Amino acid sequence: MQRILALDVGDRRIGLAVSDPVGITAQRLETLNRKGLAADLEAICRLVDTYAPQAVVVGLPLTLRGARGPQAEKVLSFVEALKKRLSIPVHLIDERLTTVEGNRTLTALGTSKHKKRLAIDGIAAQILLQQFLETHD
Repeated sequence: MQRILALDVGDRRIGLAVSDPVGITAQRLETLNRKGLAADLEAICRLVDTYAPQAVVVGLPLTLRGARGPQAEKVLSFVEALKKRLSIPVHLIDERLTTVEGNRTLTALGTSKHKKRLAIDGIAAQILLQQFLETHD
């Protein structure tokens, strides 16, 4: 496996994580504050140019029952636009509970509410990327 870029797409921010060059561990990157579809896609394309991943993984926020809700539809629309801009595969991965897991981790570390709010998107991207790395060869 090679380097993978992960995105946790929200309404206001996109959490980002990238794997090490051999695809074993996930590291958080700076969170991207959303500025509109065109600007967001351009920023992600710059990250793809910088890190040269073999693929992008995007968290799909399904409901707890596994259904697609309004947020999942927004992410799917974003992914369709992203696929048109990239020449590498874009994979969707179920991201249920990654934010919950990230919050638990930050709480266990004693992180303040303000710092949690700033870090949670990147932590969620890191968790979903690590899950992807552990389940795909």
